[in-house]
Amino acid sequence: MEQKVGLTDVTVTYSRPGMKGRKIFGDLVPFGKLWRTGANENTKVTFSDDVIIAGKTLKKGTYAIFSKPNAGSWDIMFYNDASNWGTPRNWNDANVALTTTVKTQTLPANVETFTISFGDLTSNSAVLGIMWEKTYVGIKFNTPTDKAVEESIARTMNGPSANDYYASAVYYLTEDKDINKAKEWINKAVDMTKDQPRFWYLRQQSLILAKAGDKKGAIAAAKASLSGAEKRGNADYVKMNKEFLAKMQ
Repeated sequence: MEQKVGLTDVTVTYSRPGMKGRKIFGDLVPFGKLWRTGANENTKVTFSDDVIIAGKTLKKGTYAIFSKPNAGSWDIMFYNDASNWGTPRNWNDANVALTTTVKTQTLPANVETFTISFGDLTSNSAVLGIMWEKTYVGIKFNTPTDKAVEESIARTMNGPSANDYYASAVYYLTEDKDINKAKEWINKAVDMTKDQPRFWYLRQQSLILAKAGDKKGAIAAAKASLSGAEKRGNADYVKMNKEFLAKMQ
């Protein structure tokens, strides 16, 4: 089961046992005992971003969901090792990434088949619901949507980065598009990084300037790229720049 909550992808994988006329909680699933929270292989949840549960951070990744049901509340444990069949043979407290206690709610009718759901969806939160028999447990989690959106807005409002200009210029060069536009972009990329020159930027600048007919500028860029590559010990760029300069001169 997959759900996007804001900008965060959440996936749950689980098996679905049935009641089959049995009493579940307090009988088939004893109170106060560790339960696999489902059947067969571990019930697993995967978050693509860090999330907040009960004020605590759960790092992005995949977790087994274990629980300890009680009459009025459940202890929910997110366990780092999700490779078990049922509960771990050797429980390791160090693998518990987060524990939270959630009150139970009584449903008006039996839920025959063990069910996990996503509810109360907002742009930055949801509730992971566990339902079986007449018991419902809801685990609310918050996602970092607002932070991600604010960072995206800030990047957009600040305009293109040096990498944006560089990638656009290289694309125009390799695809034989408007070379003057490529020249404008690569010059901006180099200018934005002049305090810490990037020899691979300068290499592309030399190629673009040469194609645009600026031989003098191309030679100057290649020499600067060669110097940077030599300082960094990059033999491939040293060789490419030397060959380019020999050809240009």
